[in-house]
Amino acid sequence: MTLDGVGEKMATAIIDFFHEKHNQEVIDALLAQITLEPLKEQAGHSPLKGKLLVFTGSLTQMSRAECKARAESLGAKVVDSVSKNTDLVIAGTAAGSKLKKAQALGIDIKDEQGWLDLLKAIAP
Repeated sequence: MTLDGVGEKMATAIIDFFHEKHNQEVIDALLAQITLEPLKEQAGHSPLKGKLLVFTGSLTQMSRAECKARAESLGAKVVDSVSKNTDLVIAGTAAGSKLKKAQALGIDIKDEQGWLDLLKAIAP
């Protein structure tokens, strides 16, 4: 429950899942097929370290989960709503009220390609 976004119900469901013998067998079979490598920490000198990011609209080149994982691996925190504390908004197609609020607050805004270009520049 110390992980961001994991509450008591989710933690209980995860524990219950891993206590089922069938699930353990499936995971063991999957692990036999792959080689796990340690996650490389990338946030050390990242310009996104400590920044608050908001994703809005439809993203086509990366899923929202992938975008969030990349941002967090570079030290950013992804939040759901725009506020005066937001540092960057990534706006996909059909972005609505979050984009308008970011514009009104003068927050830095990038489209999806701008986000991908930023990622490439930070961690090629």
